[in-house]
Amino acid sequence: MPPVFGILETSLDVSNPHQAAEFYRKLFDFETLLESDRLVALNVADRNVLLLFQQGHTSEPVVTEGGIIPGHTGSGPNHLAFSIAHHDLAPWQQRLASLGIAVESIVNWPTGGISVYFRDPDNHLVELVTSGLWSIY
Repeated sequence: MPPVFGILETSLDVSNPHQAAEFYRKLFDFETLLESDRLVALNVADRNVLLLFQQGHTSEPVVTEGGIIPGHTGSGPNHLAFSIAHHDLAPWQQRLASLGIAVESIVNWPTGGISVYFRDPDNHLVELVTSGLWSIY
């Protein structure tokens, strides 16, 4: 079987892609790869893409020069996690506080990882997690 190299894109449906992008750019300093009325694509660590879709604007197929993108949608608050180094945990907590982002929960996992949970402007659950949560990281 040919290998898969990872998850390239993660998407969230948001009420305002530009506002959501500003939140993620301000917090993480993500570079913008694409910005349109329909979506904003952000570069995550030079190996992943965070797609912020305008709610209700992806359920129908989209015709592009290269082919048709099938319709898709997400609903309700979703979850995504960003991996961080264990020694960067305190600086990240300080950064969240300095930006007025409330920490909802901190979990110390029995396997050694630590997760810090907070919400984005669309109520999606965002997690910063150190190594040790999963055996693969």
